[in-house]
Amino acid sequence: MHPTRISLGIAGGIGTEKAAALAPRLEEAGFHSLWINETPGVNALEVAAAAARETDRLRVATGVIPVDRRPASELLDDVARLGISEDRLTLGIGAGQRRRGALAMMEQTLEDLRDGTVASLALGALGPRMRGLAAAHADGVVLNWLTPAAAAAQRREFDGSATDVVLYVRTNVDGSARERLEEEADRYAGFPAYRANFERLRFSARDTVLPAPGSPDIAPRLAEYAEAVDEVVLRAITPGDHLDELLRFLPLAA
Repeated sequence: MHPTRISLGIAGGIGTEKAAALAPRLEEAGFHSLWINETPGVNALEVAAAAARETDRLRVATGVIPVDRRPASELLDDVARLGISEDRLTLGIGAGQRRRGALAMMEQTLEDLRDGTVASLALGALGPRMRGLAAAHADGVVLNWLTPAAAAAQRREFDGSATDVVLYVRTNVDGSARERLEEEADRYAGFPAYRANFERLRFSARDTVLPAPGSPDIAPRLAEYAEAVDEVVLRAITPGDHLDELLRFLPLAA
């Protein structure tokens, strides 16, 4: 396995202006990618395009776009309209709120996107069947809310596959953001699919964050995650999602 890549994840709500200012600094610091979370009312591809225009090497990625709300045709139209360099783009997609027929929907979406773009395609996957679909049809899989041991176990499911295994890890460096991080962990733990997954895996959302409880340093546990997967996306939780807070985060995370 090649050396693990370290990337940064931000909320799409940060907007295009702040993303454009952050991206060159991220590139200078040696991060691999900027992943943009898409939330209701936010077009992550617009934020990604703003970041890509200000950089030469940094990859941009969406983590992840729910295709029950935004089908492949809309995503392809956005990529063309925004002029994103497809050789530096990872389209991360997920099933959103769809449960019945989700696998078939995702397989068809991957096929439609493959026909229309040369961008890398990554599939957000929670359960084993969706991970199997990613191994068979996607360039990457996006995992979330896992301990290092669980991440390593799921990584082994992709042995023999060319699929990159990407893991989102929530982290705070500023101690005043710890409450926000724990609130986000608890919010995800309340979603039925995640609640069932945590019960199955026998750990909590709070068990998966950086730094580990009682430690001020993210480095030791980050090293454990880096051994487990191909790319670690540090989803930076800061006190207010301000640009200066993210810029202070970069040297600590790098």
